[in-house]
Amino acid sequence: MKFGKLVVRSRLAILVITLALCAISVIGMINTRINFDMLTYLPKEFETVKGQDILLDEFGKGAFSMVIVSGMDQKETAGLKKQIENVEHVQSVVWYDTIADIDVPIEILPDSLYEAFNNGDSTVMAVFFDGSTSSDDTIKAIGEIRQLGNEQVFVSGMSAMVADLKELCEREEAIYVGIAVVLALFAMMLLLDSWLVPFVFLASIGSMILVNMGTNYFLGETSYITKALAAVLQLAVTMDYSIFLWHSYNEHRKSGADGKTAMPLAIRDTLTSVVGSSVTTIAGFIALCFMSYTLGADLGIVMAKGVAFGVLGSVTVLPALILVLDKPLQMTRHKSLIPDCEKLAGGIIRIFPVFLVIFALAVVPAIHGYNETNNNTYYTIADSLPEDMDFRVANKKLQEEFDLNNVQMILVRSDIPSDTVREMNKKLEAVPGVKAVLGMESVLGERIPSDILPENLTSKLQTENWRLLLVSSEYGIATDEIAKQIDEINGILKSYDEQGMLIGEAACTQDLIRVTNTDFQVVTWVSIIFVFLIIFFVERSLSMPFILIALIEVGIFINLGIPYYMGENLPFITPICISTIQLGATVDYAILLTTRYKTERIGYDNAPSKSKAEAVKAALRASIPSILVSGFGLFAATIGVYVYTSIDMIGSMCMLLARGAIISMLLVIFVLPSLLMLFDGLIKKTTLGMKNCK
Repeated sequence: MKFGKLVVRSRLAILVITLALCAISVIGMINTRINFDMLTYLPKEFETVKGQDILLDEFGKGAFSMVIVSGMDQKETAGLKKQIENVEHVQSVVWYDTIADIDVPIEILPDSLYEAFNNGDSTVMAVFFDGSTSSDDTIKAIGEIRQLGNEQVFVSGMSAMVADLKELCEREEAIYVGIAVVLALFAMMLLLDSWLVPFVFLASIGSMILVNMGTNYFLGETSYITKALAAVLQLAVTMDYSIFLWHSYNEHRKSGADGKTAMPLAIRDTLTSVVGSSVTTIAGFIALCFMSYTLGADLGIVMAKGVAFGVLGSVTVLPALILVLDKPLQMTRHKSLIPDCEKLAGGIIRIFPVFLVIFALAVVPAIHGYNETNNNTYYTIADSLPEDMDFRVANKKLQEEFDLNNVQMILVRSDIPSDTVREMNKKLEAVPGVKAVLGMESVLGERIPSDILPENLTSKLQTENWRLLLVSSEYGIATDEIAKQIDEINGILKSYDEQGMLIGEAACTQDLIRVTNTDFQVVTWVSIIFVFLIIFFVERSLSMPFILIALIEVGIFINLGIPYYMGENLPFITPICISTIQLGATVDYAILLTTRYKTERIGYDNAPSKSKAEAVKAALRASIPSILVSGFGLFAATIGVYVYTSIDMIGSMCMLLARGAIISMLLVIFVLPSLLMLFDGLIKKTTLGMKNCK
């Protein structure tokens, strides 16, 4: 009560401080760097990651792209190459003339060397940058290279993808938020009892979203997935807290209290209601921080603090706004469009065995679909983007004209004899799917002495400690063929140089596949344990955590099983995030209903203990309106983003969040009351304070 009275007294000061924080947060949000490279979140101890660091430190090479040039003769291409070399942050360019311009007769150069760079009127260059794959300098350099050749230059590779993805996200993100706001507003206007209060909710939640996004500045950077989803998720997940406060405030107003008297009571009630609810949601997001793949921590930290800010806003900013706007809010109230749920609740209780049978029948196919969906996720980030994007056009051209799907790099110690490296190269070239192996030994062949090569060539391919080989492959990223090829290449490499490293997008993607398979199991169990403990302490029950988690987990199985039966593949990150977010966000509905059931069962104030049927019915009747508003709010905030976005990684996550909200809502309304009826005796025996219930 003291905190609530302080909020009432300080309402104007709270609003002024909030406006100031929003202004500062906008500056922080603008200056927060966004990372578009999903491979940078791999654990630092991985060999592929260490190899990237060596490549940058030893060779000054970070990012790498294959540039296809069409319709230019040799002289024009050579001129273009010089222009590319002069682009800021281009470290070096390796093309045919890097070798052919020296005083070596062309006829003694290996045929494979010429064929690796040329095909008809198209030629390909290997362009190295002095920054990382997703650095701002590299992205800027990609744009300048594209401008040099207009429609005759095609830039492929990860950096080109990042450049295109950045442009697409910047174009779409504001629209994501706009769609989420409009649809959430529409849902609240339909389901709440005031035309004006949805706008007040959005002002309160929006201010906390700004503060959350602004404080991301202190994290250094966030991923584009986090930036795209955080505002939408925070809006959807924290809407409940505003609804709790509004309903509680109006209940106290009905009892005759004025606004300044009713609000401290409403704040007290809201804090009591949302503690367990918000902590379970935060726990779901915190579980993502246990992923080895640190994208989980990126999203988890941002969303966990977003929920915390949402709770804070619901008991400070929102009460202040409601009190300032109390008269127009009361004047614009109307009868809720949600009818009285007495008959619905009674009907569910009467036929509860039917819902138990339906639930039992759904479990096996749900689990089967869930397992199959997890086994059929895709890891090629490019596949989640539109086919007409520039980098995808370039990748397709590289594949069609050069039968080349990806280029990897091998680092071999410089003290390995050239004859040994040449022998290794021959074995590497014999690996199925390897198109060519290009390095110092490829340039020299067996007839050219190394001392006639210019330093500007040798420095690109060899340093004091390492020599660099380029391995071109006809296999696509994240395919079974490339996985087998990588294993064979690594086997050959390690047999000649135990310290040698295979690096590049394909090798990193294989590491990504391995680490996320483990992460999925870890995150699922961590989130379940966290939520179990929270429900245990909130409900003071040993049986309720099992019942609630089992219910929501089946909802997750159904949600993630549907893509398998519909023949859809999901991006790799989607099942991991959905399994925790849906658990944390929708277990709130279950806690709301079971807490009310427990209260009705034990009895409160002057109300006596009710029988199990009466208690479940009363709890269901009271909870359905809040569950509907919350569930449809989450659905509305995410379904519009799914419909609009052209980025499948974002769209699929929003689709599953929207569908998960409806599935969990239906399970809580129809199946949870049935489970409470079935296990009432067990709950009585295992829940503190319920043993003497009738």
